[in-house]
Parts: sequence; structure tokens; C-alpha cells
Amino acid sequence: MWSQDQARAATGLPRIIGRRQAFLFFPLLLLEGFNLHVSSARALGNRALKNRALDGTLLYGHTAAYLTAVFLVLPPGMAIAFLAVHQCLFGLYLGCLFAPNHKGMPILTGEDRPDFLRRQVLTARNVRGSWFTELALGGLNHQIEHHLFPSMPSSHLRRARPVVRRYCQDWGVDYRETGLIASYRQALASLHRAGAPLRRARISSARA
Repeated sequence: MWSQDQARAATGLPRIIGRRQAFLFFPLLLLEGFNLHVSSARALGNRALKNRALDGTLLYGHTAAYLTAVFLVLPPGMAIAFLAVHQCLFGLYLGCLFAPNHKGMPILTGEDRPDFLRRQVLTARNVRGSWFTELALGGLNHQIEHHLFPSMPSSHLRRARPVVRRYCQDWGVDYRETGLIASYRQALASLHRAGAPLRRARISSARA
């Protein structure tokens, strides 16, 4: 849950998880790889999807080739263990890749949606760091520039950064940039705040 309104409306398992979602964030990312595969298969059920047949062929072809290669190389028990570890690390890595840039940033909906520049800049943050940070995040540490120019090669995003930053300063648009560790801290703090209504409700119920 990314807002306290979502937390108040939550029921069942999301409500239980939401109370401590900041602490559970990284463990739950271990399941994100499996979730993405399931979501991809479900998406093929949408008949409005363009190139649906091609997408399905590539998706299931990849899955078949992946499973065949793993089970040909490894004994069944080791193959299953490899698949579990591989997919868990895949989900964790993807989550760690996107969390610093988006989590804890404003979510604009309905009448809150401003012009294109503000819509793209205010909902993302950049992550400062060395060449290693840029390599690990695939260039998406320059997330603001990626939002504004999604087709720009990642190797050019760093060059666009000073231009975009100056432009935002000239127009009074808040340009967020922070270090890698600080970005995770801000994302987790936002998750913790969003779950506050659930923790208060639990305390109230216990006292009653």
C-alpha cells in the first residue's frame, strides 16, 4: 500500500502485511519474479493486446527452453532448487532496481495530474552514485531523464541530467536527487507511514 487511504480500505492478507510492510518489503520481493511470470501469462488473456499470438509464442517458447535447459543440465531436485533461487534473486534484483526511483514519490491521479514536465519529474527521484551504481541500476538511476525521454539510450541519460536539472530550476520544479542508501531509507519510511492506520487500528482493537 502506497497511501494511508489504501491502508484503511485493505482487508484480509494485505491488511495483515500492511501493518509491517516496510519490514517485509525486501522479503516479499523474493516473490516478485514469480508474480511477474503469472502476470505475463494473465495478460495474454486480454484479447485487445497487440501481437497477442507473437507474445504468447515468445513467452511460452522462452519458458519451455529455460526449463528444458535447466532440467537437462541438473538432476530434478537441484533443478527445482536452482529455479527457486534464480527466480527469488530475479525478483529481489528487479525490486531493488525500481524501488529507489519511485517508491515514496507522489502518486498523481485524477485532478492532481499537472502538465507533462511536472507529471514526469515530480513522481521520480534520481540516485547519485559512481559508475558502479549506474551499472547496477542499468542507467535508471537517472530516472527523471528516463521519464522525460523514455526512448533515449541509457548511456545518454547522464549527459541529459544537467540540462534537465537546470531547466527544472528555471521553472521552479522540484528535482529530487539522493544517494542510493538514502533512497531506500526514504522508500521504506514512506511504506511505514502508509501502514500507520493499520497499526493504530490494531492497537485500538487490543485496548477495546
